[in-house]
Amino acid sequence: MSEKNSAKVDPVKNKDTEQKNDNDADGNSDSTAEAAATPTEEGPATFDKAIEGAGFGIFNLMLLIVSIPAQSAAIFESSSMSYILPVAECDLHLTLEDKGVLNAVAYAGMTISAIAWGYLADTKGRKKILYWGYLIDAVCVFGSALSQNFQMLVVFKFLGGLVVNGPAAVLFTYLTEMHGPKHRSSVLMIVGMVTSTATVSLPLLAWGIFPQDWDFQIWGLNIHSWQIFLFVLGIPSLVSGLIFCFMPESPRFLMAQGRNEEALKAFKQIYHVNTRKPKDTYPIKALIQEAPNRRAEKDEVIYTIEEKSGEVPTKRQSRTLAESLRAGLQQMKPLARKPLLGLALCCYVMQFGIFLGMNTIRLWLPQLFASMAEFEAVHEGDGVDASMCTILEFSVNRTAETALNYADACSVPKVISMDMYINNIIVSATGFVGYFFAGAIIRVLGPKRMMTIGLFLSGTFGLMLYFSVSSLMTLIVSATFLTITGIAVSSLLGAVVALFPTQLRTVVVAIAMMCGRFGALSGNLLFPVFVQIGCLPPFIMVSSVLILSGVLSLFLPNPAKATFS
Repeated sequence: MSEKNSAKVDPVKNKDTEQKNDNDADGNSDSTAEAAATPTEEGPATFDKAIEGAGFGIFNLMLLIVSIPAQSAAIFESSSMSYILPVAECDLHLTLEDKGVLNAVAYAGMTISAIAWGYLADTKGRKKILYWGYLIDAVCVFGSALSQNFQMLVVFKFLGGLVVNGPAAVLFTYLTEMHGPKHRSSVLMIVGMVTSTATVSLPLLAWGIFPQDWDFQIWGLNIHSWQIFLFVLGIPSLVSGLIFCFMPESPRFLMAQGRNEEALKAFKQIYHVNTRKPKDTYPIKALIQEAPNRRAEKDEVIYTIEEKSGEVPTKRQSRTLAESLRAGLQQMKPLARKPLLGLALCCYVMQFGIFLGMNTIRLWLPQLFASMAEFEAVHEGDGVDASMCTILEFSVNRTAETALNYADACSVPKVISMDMYINNIIVSATGFVGYFFAGAIIRVLGPKRMMTIGLFLSGTFGLMLYFSVSSLMTLIVSATFLTITGIAVSSLLGAVVALFPTQLRTVVVAIAMMCGRFGALSGNLLFPVFVQIGCLPPFIMVSSVLILSGVLSLFLPNPAKATFS
């Protein structure tokens, strides 16, 4: 810090600094922390101490409440298409390949935008990403609800996936940064419950909306029940965006940016809401000046937290995108060398395989259950078994008939059996219940053993779907498959956090999630192709990638004995 800026420190408030400056002829302080004036006896507070001083109360409850629509918006964006496929088949003239594209297109947007959103969140702040992201996503969802053809719906779903990926990822960061170490794990567990609840709510909403005879025109646009369904799914995005407009910026982000005065104001606001006491009574009066994560540019001034004179300091220059990318690549260098290179690649391939297997089955299940219910209604009393191969053949033929002979196939409105909704609710509820037992199971078996066993079981159940001979067996096997696979995903992400150094964990998780979404995209595009080849190939695809992931998990170190910190 230059002599001019060092002279701004109040000598009454910091006698030690004044004496040091008397002894140093050039007036330069040795470190940023030393130059930070301390108005309290204990010294400037760390983030954990400051957030603990703000208390836990109404503000935190508000955060958890807003996380409900926010997390639901992300789940709805990625999963909604699977429920409208049986209903919108005639309205959109869908082929089997079209259905695969609609299931996959949101994941294409998520995959492409992952890195860009990470850069924006780390430079522009959490709050802006959250409220702009959810508000723009609401526009995309409402646009999809007004779609009149397949192409229009694909565009809006792609844009929705592109947009929602940012706020969905930042939400977890924002929630953890608004809580101290004591409450972080509990908050993430609650968010996990919200995710499961949102998954269960989708078939419930479909059950309540699809059977309604809602067909009308507005502004020359044809509106059907499935479009009302999509419109309802856009409300959580709109509500979340509006609420986040009034939430404070993450004080953790502000401190990392050297904006301690703004961070202190955020802490005071949280304290005021939690305790209902005046902001002036907040016990923390100063925050530590965290070391900059880069070297200061030439002639750049990095200000500390001491009180300044009336002069307005020069604002610290922001890095360009190219500079940020260079800094990020420099930080990621250890991932390109042993021992982390092999470990990272192993995690990426596993995440790709798990998401491919899990989301292919998950997103095609509503279509399979709808075809199953229609088949049983057509062949009621015939004694014909609703085996998986029979149902797939029936679904392929019906979809082809709709595309080739639209007038006859769609002359009568399609009625979806109640069994389709009930089966999807049971599958989602099974995953919800399984989430509660996942923690206890992982504690007993250990994360690595649970992951390995879970992946081999998932591969086995994925292949068992091919041998299903009834709708009941399909329901039981698919529910078990998705529950076990979901637990395996949680185990893998937990292993990633434990196995990589702190400064690399975020980027490894981000790349792993990008690989996972690419897997979901690939699986949903390949599934209809393999189905038209034969009954067995799609289940071999699902089973093989999960068993491969299980084999790779054998080579991962035990997360419980991780040496990185």
